[in-house]
Amino acid sequence: MLEKKTAKVTAPVPEQDDALLRAKGFWNQYSKPIIYIGSAIIILIAGWYAYQEFVVLPKEEKAAELIFPAENLFDKMAATDFNKDSVNIALNGGQLEDRKVTGLLKIVNEYGGTDAGNRAKYMVGASYLHIGEFDKAIKYLKEFDGNGASQVASKAYLMLGHAYAEKNQKSDALSSYKKAASVNDKDEVFAPDALMVAAAYAENTGDAKEAISLYKQVKDNYPLYAGVQSGEVDKNLAKLGELE
Repeated sequence: MLEKKTAKVTAPVPEQDDALLRAKGFWNQYSKPIIYIGSAIIILIAGWYAYQEFVVLPKEEKAAELIFPAENLFDKMAATDFNKDSVNIALNGGQLEDRKVTGLLKIVNEYGGTDAGNRAKYMVGASYLHIGEFDKAIKYLKEFDGNGASQVASKAYLMLGHAYAEKNQKSDALSSYKKAASVNDKDEVFAPDALMVAAAYAENTGDAKEAISLYKQVKDNYPLYAGVQSGEVDKNLAKLGELE
């Protein structure tokens, strides 16, 4: 008589237990790399804070201290005249009224990544523009970052446009003027002013279609602008054959 064999039944492992086993397997396999990665992140964060505290902040303070005399000189030139002697001192440094002036070019070279170094790029570009060194003006104005200061950024683009215009680079000049207007198109003064410059440049370089488009942008988007209220924009449009 054959013995009756009883099948051994194994209870199924719940899915949650499977997941737990897989998780444990994953940890056993990758625990060291994970720990190393976590440690590396902590070290990087600590290093970043140390860099900010012991390198960046002292460098910012030093740059701000050094730029002060040159910045004062630049402000005076902006209010009066960019003569070559003053520009030379502002750019290269020297003595002014018994006070040492650190040149803006040195500040750009040694502290270019600081806020003061960034401001120096703007002033260097403006200074070169005023003495007719347009290639150098373009170089430094392009490197300048407005960092959210829309009116300063708008002025930088306008100066960049002027430099390109002086070099007869029409497309770059017009593009820069239009960028000056678009930095903050909610600005009721700087934006329409820049559009008027762009429109006048397009008109003077024979691009009547572009000039008309830009004058119309001023009229449609900034109805309270002085040039619209005075009828100047309408006169320019009429001159280009756009009569209403």
